[in-house]
Amino acid sequence: MALEDAKTQVDTALTRKGMKGPSFENTFSGLPTFLRRTFTKDLSEADICITGAPFDQAVTNRPGTRLGPRAIREASALQSPDAPYGWGYDVMSAFAIADYGDMAFDYAAPADFPARLEAHIAGILAQDCAVVTLGGDHSVTLPILRAHAKKHGPLALIQFDAHTDSWRDDDPARVDHGTLVYKAVKEGLIVPDRSIQVGIRTTVEDTLGLHVIDAAEAHRIGPELVADRIREVVGDHPAYLTFDIDALDPAFAPGTGTPVWGGLSTAQAAAILRAIAGVKLVGGDVVEVSPPFDTAAITAVAGAHVAVEILSLWGWTRRGI
Repeated sequence: MALEDAKTQVDTALTRKGMKGPSFENTFSGLPTFLRRTFTKDLSEADICITGAPFDQAVTNRPGTRLGPRAIREASALQSPDAPYGWGYDVMSAFAIADYGDMAFDYAAPADFPARLEAHIAGILAQDCAVVTLGGDHSVTLPILRAHAKKHGPLALIQFDAHTDSWRDDDPARVDHGTLVYKAVKEGLIVPDRSIQVGIRTTVEDTLGLHVIDAAEAHRIGPELVADRIREVVGDHPAYLTFDIDALDPAFAPGTGTPVWGGLSTAQAAAILRAIAGVKLVGGDVVEVSPPFDTAAITAVAGAHVAVEILSLWGWTRRGI
């Protein structure tokens, strides 16, 4: 389809009739919703939506991830006219995908944020709409898991990360991007022996029962065997996928708060994500994209691609339903 009608082929996130299909619009202009999806607060016709959680007040090093959702949306415009490569189906045409916008919160009341985010996600799930969240730092995943576990029960966690995020933290008032897995296990939100972490390259003494494929092993065995191991661990359990962009090596994702060398390449991450098609994904997120530390938007581009892969994974088991 060519760009022919300047009146209708602009800002299609607002002017499109319906939520399905690619967006044939100049990728360099227009309203940058995620993949040019319809921007709406009415999810009655949506199968799955994108929302943003622009919160970065729980970081231990560099801030800036509050700007992540905006940057990821802008980067995703380049993908909006084409079916995602390598999947054999187009999630944009198969499912009604909406951009629900970012959640509202008071930046001066960070302690209130987790409960507000949990309510925000729960409100989406209550409309029988799945959700992929754009962070924000990794602390956002804990309240998101709380909302999903209330709907689906304890989940298998598929975590791509340089860090296990399992440091001990028994203070319910603390909001920390490095303790979400510890709290998720203690709260019974995830099933440890059905959960797996990929790309780890920081020291942790207690894995809390989660399976771990560190970055060195991932490089040694390759994407296909990593994917085999993920599918073996998760089985047919409902799963949630969280992708901390620092799972990627800083060469591929320099714009993040806690970069660690020796990580996955974008090619490895893409191969792994596509090879786990069939897991029963109920939702996911992309976190820790910090645009101020990446002037070329390399990290935001990677984050946008990961989010599309999560959408495609979610849709894979639901095609034809």
